Amino acid sequence: MDRIEPKLFVISGPSGAGKGTIVARIRASRPNLGLTVSATTREPREGEVDGVSYYFLSEEEFSRRIDADQFVEWASVHGHRYGTLVSEVSSKLAAGSSLILEIDVQGAFQVKERFPEAVLIFIMPPSLDVLRERLEMRGTETAETLSVRLANAEREMALADRYDDVVINDDLDCACAELASVIEKHERN
Repeated sequence: MDRIEPKLFVISGPSGAGKGTIVARIRASRPNLGLTVSATTREPREGEVDGVSYYFLSEEEFSRRIDADQFVEWASVHGHRYGTLVSEVSSKLAAGSSLILEIDVQGAFQVKERFPEAVLIFIMPPSLDVLRERLEMRGTETAETLSVRLANAEREMALADRYDDVVINDDLDCACAELASVIEKHERN
């Protein structure tokens, strides 16, 4: 039997690509696969819980933690700051199981610099038009934020070739199966 090595997986993709849904499904089938809780300066959305959905921090607290080198990565995205705490990554990896970081492109490259063994996986929408439809269907975007997200998505999608693997989410079940296969492949290498 192949030996499974714990790995650090970084999942990125534009807002609306389905990365959160895909990661949730993968984790449901593999509950031992660790997931970190990110920190953010944005306000909680309805139903989000501090310490579960995100660590919701003030701008001042976020800055204090940056100065104390408490982030593996952090970035400004859509007018707010997001980051992954070192303590989140360290505690999950110390438990001996693989870990998924669901973060933006800027953060993914920061993680790769700090953890060269990290596996970067990009979740790609089938097209910008499909992405626009998905974002509009969420009903959480104003015309201005939709425009910003689509412009960011175009820039992010242009960087997908810098990732170790790309999963196109044109069918949710297929994308989930493909991501599971990619994770298993890297754990066995």
